Amino acid sequence: METFLQQVINGISQGSAYALIALGYTMVYGVLRLINFAHGDVYMFGAFMGYYLANIPWIESRLGTSAASAVFVMLGAMILSAGLGILIEQFAYRPGRSATRFTLAFWFGVLGAGGGQLVGQTFASVVLGAVVGIAVGAVLEWLGIRPVRQESRLALLIIAIGVSLFLENGGQQAFGADPKFFPQIIPTTSLNIGPLNLDSQRVIVLLVSLALMVVLTVIVQYTKTGKAMRAVSFNLDAAKLMGINTDRIIAFTFALGSALAAAGGILVSLLYPRIDPLMGVMPGLKAFVAAVLGGIGSIPGAMIGGLIIGMAEVMAVGYGQSTYRDAIAFVILVLILLLRPAGIMGKGMIEKV
Repeated sequence: METFLQQVINGISQGSAYALIALGYTMVYGVLRLINFAHGDVYMFGAFMGYYLANIPWIESRLGTSAASAVFVMLGAMILSAGLGILIEQFAYRPGRSATRFTLAFWFGVLGAGGGQLVGQTFASVVLGAVVGIAVGAVLEWLGIRPVRQESRLALLIIAIGVSLFLENGGQQAFGADPKFFPQIIPTTSLNIGPLNLDSQRVIVLLVSLALMVVLTVIVQYTKTGKAMRAVSFNLDAAKLMGINTDRIIAFTFALGSALAAAGGILVSLLYPRIDPLMGVMPGLKAFVAAVLGGIGSIPGAMIGGLIIGMAEVMAVGYGQSTYRDAIAFVILVLILLLRPAGIMGKGMIEKV
């Protein structure tokens, strides 16, 4: 019984981190009917931003290992990741919904920077390639060659996969392919409650995750922006007719989801300090499974799904089946698609043929 209770506590802590990532999936799907497969890589980006913020000399010398340091690192990583989410929406997904200016210049600049890295492998060659690429893209836009409106969901899905691969490989170039170890930004102590031994890090992960979920619920349910988010989720075209700036609401949704993913990256890094540019692949897939399990598009469902996935994974490890810890999530996905495709809290939708 003691082992079981210990694993339950560990599973809730692990699942709450998955739930934070799953919330980003479900919010983006709610407003755009799009699975943002780059979301797991935003989680990775948030972990690395926390790593670099924690290693700033001023932070190390003034704040050290303290709650203030942890708050600074988490808020900084969330803000930077929110900015990345806005950039992804602005330059990758929005052109798939409408013709957007300057998109060619941006992506030609990225392509030119990559070419400069391959050819010269110096900072100057990267900058020169980016400048040339931006100039070429700007000329093409001036000539009237611009992205056209895409109505295909398949096109947006392929864009999402492309953005994911871009972030993974870009992360290897920017952060290095070698793994890094997240610093201890908050003191660790052991809490003994009867026969149970609780790690303070797991308690902090659980409490912070619950607090962020409460904040998200308040934003969505009780603010004007949250009301607009629910309107866009219900009917995008009707929301436009009612005067809602849908582009702004969608960008805010991406920013909010990316900030939660960054928080998940920081919290998981407290438990498992080893980080690398590909660390978001498996947690991202598990969080997607959690979102589908709870009912894609349902915020409470994403929370429940994350807790179930985390609990199942920890129980498998705790009872000697660690080999199957990654397979369990996908077995659950297959079962939920066979037995209840809409998810635990999802609702079936009637589609016109």
